[in-house]
Amino acid sequence: MRALLASLTLSFFLFPTSSDAATLRCGNNLVADGASKSDVLLKCGEPMAKESRTESVGEKTRQKTEDSSTTTERVVQKTIEEWTYNFGPQRLMQVAVFENGRLVDVKSGGYGR
Repeated sequence: MRALLASLTLSFFLFPTSSDAATLRCGNNLVADGASKSDVLLKCGEPMAKESRTESVGEKTRQKTEDSSTTTERVVQKTIEEWTYNFGPQRLMQVAVFENGRLVDVKSGGYGR
């Protein structure tokens, strides 16, 4: 029983969780969540491909007064860019996802060429 408990505790710390920050490794350089596009370009170079799109997102704000509360909704535009990096046949391709110029996610693709 103790061995099982110890194994479960150890595995909790060893396996990544979904709240891990996005990071992109380019050679000896590491780029993390919140990095600007210029920082990624400086550390990783020009990507193999770039895709860009604009999304509309509803944003609600709530204001409370002494007597009541008011909810206001407005539409906000987000610019999403995906940069694909091909690091060769020994590594998975990496897709850096930017929202409004800041790195928010890194996805792995297939092996490069």
